[in-house]
Amino acid sequence: MRLRALLETEALGLRLLGGEEELDRTVRGVMTTDLRDPSRYLTGGELVLTGLAWRRNSADSEPFVRILASAGVAGLAAGEAELGDVPDDLVSACVRNRLPLFAVNEDVAFATITEHVVRQVSGERAGDLAAVVDRHRRLMTSGPAGGGPDVVLDLLTTDLDLRAWVLSPAGRQIAGAGEPLAPGVCAALASEHLAAVRTGRRGPHRISVQGITYSLFPIRGHGRGPGAGPAVRDVRESVLSDWLLAVEADAGDWPAERLDLLQGVTQLIAVERERRDAARTVRRRLAQEVLELVQTGAPPAEIAARLRVAAPVLLPGLGAAPHWQVVVARVDWDGGDIPGGPVAQSLLEEILVDPSASGPEPSDRIAVAHAGDEAIALVPLPAPPGEAGEDKGPDAALHADVLLATVREPLAAGLADDGRLTLGVSAAVHSAEGLRGALEEARHARRVAAARPGRVCAAGHHELASHVLLLPFVPDDVRRAFTARLLDPLRDYDRRHRAELIPTLEAFLDCDGSWTRCATRLHLHVNTLRYRVGRIEQLTGRDLSRLEDKLDFFLALRMS
Repeated sequence: MRLRALLETEALGLRLLGGEEELDRTVRGVMTTDLRDPSRYLTGGELVLTGLAWRRNSADSEPFVRILASAGVAGLAAGEAELGDVPDDLVSACVRNRLPLFAVNEDVAFATITEHVVRQVSGERAGDLAAVVDRHRRLMTSGPAGGGPDVVLDLLTTDLDLRAWVLSPAGRQIAGAGEPLAPGVCAALASEHLAAVRTGRRGPHRISVQGITYSLFPIRGHGRGPGAGPAVRDVRESVLSDWLLAVEADAGDWPAERLDLLQGVTQLIAVERERRDAARTVRRRLAQEVLELVQTGAPPAEIAARLRVAAPVLLPGLGAAPHWQVVVARVDWDGGDIPGGPVAQSLLEEILVDPSASGPEPSDRIAVAHAGDEAIALVPLPAPPGEAGEDKGPDAALHADVLLATVREPLAAGLADDGRLTLGVSAAVHSAEGLRGALEEARHARRVAAARPGRVCAAGHHELASHVLLLPFVPDDVRRAFTARLLDPLRDYDRRHRAELIPTLEAFLDCDGSWTRCATRLHLHVNTLRYRVGRIEQLTGRDLSRLEDKLDFFLALRMS
């Protein structure tokens, strides 16, 4: 289609600001971006849509426009929602670089323009995909029951003889045409895609798995749908949340027209993704409200009331009150300049879904909130019959080691060498009274995971039962004061008298307080051992026949 055809479509709300002499340029596709340098994603001939979030001052316009002109884009359309009017410096830069510039009315969504361009371009270039676009447009306007990405992929198979699947960055199959991909294949495809994106390679990316060649196309959100977050300025902000389209074919042999057609399909699927994200707003708000009550110390009755509201939304049709688990995740990037909270939120919404489940619906029962670099998931678990009043979790309780088993490889590829994901899982609780403890338990488990090596680490509540994992998190000043109070009198005595009270104490505790075994280990007479233990008790004021005092000495020795 020609650029001037866009002005003739009143529903698009476009207003020409410059470049009238260039309106006969051919539009081959459409791309939405707020990156300061989107060159890696441009192939030429695109209508570029931007919300101007990349512009910090007037000096930014010239470099941005020059990048677009060098890439051979057909034109630029700037939204008025962010700044009110398109800045004069951007208009001037487009005039200097002979780049047609349009203003987009704030009442018109970028998704509307994208869909129109995709339909027009696809219809003009290849009649075999026109039916796909048109039929899916009708399905999208009929509401959520329209069928989602699966319908588009089915039409790709019937109309273009292409088998394709939509995957999450964690390697979970969201939609597919034909037989589902094996989990190992999904993980390999997601890993390759994330590694390619992190190294800046331009898609589609090709990979051979088990003798079959796949081409991988990124599915990027437009950032203009309901509930959309801030514009993405760094690839790390979206690499672990964007879906991908895997096609069983070698796109390296395709003509430019076929590549453009698949790019159009990814844009249609991106619209479905935005719809799903908008539907999550209620669940995210529920999680945020409950967690704010928990963290501010609200009465259990008030928290329980919010849980009763959340339960039917998260587990419709559930009879008994569910158990609840809390999962805390944090994504940290080197340098600390990239917010990790939204990324962690998106990841939790994928990770907490059963890997064997396909489609977006299973993740609709996960409520995740985020604050700062931390994301917190409130996970409902149906209570087993007869256990509603017991303080123990159901058989379906989440386990930290299982959660990351199938997603560790692709996530590590997306985190590359400058990112880290740590995750903590609480025990299941069945009441509002236990939720605050579950949150603290999950946070502490995450800190335990953070103390381990590796890019993707998790820890569960059962691991907190070991003192070895707890000791590293005792503050240094508390550690020094505690050990000094118990052990300094013994060390001073050993220095003056060479009495070896510290080694004797260690051996006595290692032998569980057995006089005979300890004396044998130290090659001492039992009476000599009793004398040394008595001296230890005299110097410290403790009684080594009491379990509490034994435990204090044991911890002091471990922390020293």
